[in-house]
Amino acid sequence: MARDIRVKICGLRDAAAIEAAAQAGAAYLGFVFFAKSPRHLSIAEARTLTRQVPEGLAKVALTVNATDAELEAILAEVPLDMLQLHGKESPERVAEVRAKFGLPVMKAVGVADEADLPQLAEYGRVADQLLVDAKPPKDATLPGGNGLTFDWRLIAGRRWPVPWMLAGGLTPENVATAIQLTGARQVDVSSGVESAPGVKDPARIAAFLKAAMA
Repeated sequence: MARDIRVKICGLRDAAAIEAAAQAGAAYLGFVFFAKSPRHLSIAEARTLTRQVPEGLAKVALTVNATDAELEAILAEVPLDMLQLHGKESPERVAEVRAKFGLPVMKAVGVADEADLPQLAEYGRVADQLLVDAKPPKDATLPGGNGLTFDWRLIAGRRWPVPWMLAGGLTPENVATAIQLTGARQVDVSSGVESAPGVKDPARIAAFLKAAMA
C-alpha cells in the first residue's frame, strides 16, 4: 500500500520541472529568492513560472533573512501560498512575518546534533510548519541545498507542535530509508533531483516521488 507522504520539490526554475513535479504527485513547489543560490529566481521569472503551476499545489517562496521590503516586493508580483524562512530569523521575526503578511510560514532549522533539537520546539510555537534540515558547514555560502544529510536517528519518533518536513541530502535512493527512520510524513528535496546545480532532472523528480510514496 502506498504511503501518504507529502513531497516538496524546491528550487524550481523551469516549466518542465514544474510539470514533472505536478505529474508525479508533489504537494508543494518551492521557488528560491536568494541571490547566492544557483536556484535563485528574479521576481519577474518567478511571476511567470508560478502562473504555470496547476491548481492545488502549494507555491512556497524560500527567502533568507529577507526584510519586510523584500517580502513585500515578492508578494506584490508573485502568487504564493507559503513563506519559507531559511536564514537566521529569530522566533520573534517568524511571528512578525506571519502576522504581517498573512501567509503560513515554514521555518527551516538546521540539525547537526542533539544540541540543535530544542530550537525545533521553540520555532514550533511560532511557525505553521517546520523544515528539519541538515545544518550547513560553517564555511557554506548556502543555508540549504548543500546535499548534506544528518543523523536521522536524532529525530526518530519526535513530534513538535506543528507539522514538519524532513530535508537535507534526500535523493531517490535514500528517501525511503529516511522516512522509515524518522517517521516523516513530509519530505523536501532540491539538489537530490538535479543533474547539475540548479538544473532539475524530470526523471529524478519522478523517481523521488515514487520512492517516497512506495
